[in-house]
Amino acid sequence: MKVDLHNHERLKCRLRQAGSSMAEIARMLDIKQSSVTVVSQGYRRSHRVQSAIAVQLGTTPQALFPDRYPAEEERPTEQT
Repeated sequence: MKVDLHNHERLKCRLRQAGSSMAEIARMLDIKQSSVTVVSQGYRRSHRVQSAIAVQLGTTPQALFPDRYPAEEERPTEQT
């Protein structure tokens, strides 16, 4: 797991610019703000939290956290 505090600070800034915050995302998901923070920092992973941040920023979790989502060509293909 890769911790990226620089990306976390960038996300907080982008959320503020979008009129949102980590606290608002936590309230929307009915979880603690610290849970959103540890996912944003990279200490934990949660597709639900990553998706909520992405929605607030009008993007995808893959764009915000590219190291957490393997590229299409790296994903194993299903054999039939």
